[in-house]
Amino acid sequence: MTSDPYLSVKALTKYIKKKFDADPHLRDVYVKGELSNVKIHTSGHIYFTLKDSSARLPAVMFAANARAVKFKPESGMTVLIRGDVSVYEASGQYQLYAQSMQPDGIGDYYLAFEQLKKKLYEEGFFNPSHKKQLPRFPDKIAVVTAPTGAAVRDIVITLNRRYPLAKVTIFPTLVQGEQATRSIVQSIQVANKTDFDVMIVGRGGGSIEDLWAFNEEAVARAIFDSRIPVISAVGHETDTTIADFVADLRAATPTAAAELAVPSRTELLDRVINQQSGMYRVITNLLEREKTALRKLTTSMPFAYPDRLYRPFIERVERATDSLQREVFQHLNRSRERHANLDRQLANRIPTQRIRQSQADISQLQKRLEQSALQSMNTNKMKLSSAMRTLDALSPLKLMERGYTIPYKDGDVVKSIQQVRAGDELKVTMQDGTVETTVTKTIPITKGEHTDG
Repeated sequence: MTSDPYLSVKALTKYIKKKFDADPHLRDVYVKGELSNVKIHTSGHIYFTLKDSSARLPAVMFAANARAVKFKPESGMTVLIRGDVSVYEASGQYQLYAQSMQPDGIGDYYLAFEQLKKKLYEEGFFNPSHKKQLPRFPDKIAVVTAPTGAAVRDIVITLNRRYPLAKVTIFPTLVQGEQATRSIVQSIQVANKTDFDVMIVGRGGGSIEDLWAFNEEAVARAIFDSRIPVISAVGHETDTTIADFVADLRAATPTAAAELAVPSRTELLDRVINQQSGMYRVITNLLEREKTALRKLTTSMPFAYPDRLYRPFIERVERATDSLQREVFQHLNRSRERHANLDRQLANRIPTQRIRQSQADISQLQKRLEQSALQSMNTNKMKLSSAMRTLDALSPLKLMERGYTIPYKDGDVVKSIQQVRAGDELKVTMQDGTVETTVTKTIPITKGEHTDG
């Protein structure tokens, strides 16, 4: 019995696959081409087609290898791939199994950096409206960095030197290696559970690979979501990371970050001294102006010649009194003349008895009128005299005539013995001059005592 010369599809495919796998030229190949139909599976596998102007090659990169790719593969990119070629038995087609991938012409780190930068910019992560204001005088400061090394040492020394009032807490963090991204994110999140006023996130200098954890999207989102204002201090002045763009403030170095986080104790002291000097100058100038105004006021005419204040009123009162007296006397004379005329007329018409009675009535009325006029004049004189006595009593010179004096110390009026001490120099202003004296003793007045004026 002859054997069946026909092979199954599976058997033929396996044979072809063995041929591919046995060929040493297909085990480690370097291929350049353009990505097409790129699909990134949720498992992490990347399926794509590599093409040029003449041919297409199906390809796959499994998740274990894809995790090492720093950038996001996209259709249209020209890439350099290292891998091997074999047959996928289920479809019966050969394909490229990529082990590494890098962009053609530029580094994969640079491409990944630009891709994430563009993505976060479009999402508004770099918008100034999202930047939080740093407190002027922070009380608690969180530092997310490696617990050893020059960066943490420079930060702590600078903070203690510039502003020792602040309490500094170090969050030990991995800042390099595969676990650095997760460690940085966890430290930022833990710090946000406490009431810190500002946070410094960073590390010292290094290569782009060393700093790469601060270019990861997870770190950028943790900084953006932080309720605590974040100062990014990664590497040296020439190093720029995604964390620098997202942070509320970017510092060139860790030392610069510490200087931005707190004010300088020396500068604050200088500012206080300058403000004190300015306040002293303002108060001194104000006092000098007030003293000048007081001197002008005390030497002005009303204080030097207080009687001139009421002299015009006295003259007006005297003139009014004279005028009133003249009017009264003139009125009385006119009344007498009218009465005399009336008497003569009545003498010719009215009997003697009635004339006498009328004359008596008229005489009585005349007396009452004279009494009323004199009483009114006396009342006005009494009011005027009272007003003049009151005005005279309020005169500063009158107070001094009664023995009152005004003591001054350094140009200020002394109102209480609490303002002076034994040995102080005083100037005592009296009615006719000033006495300079020295205090030998102060005697307070206790309750129930009094002194003569």
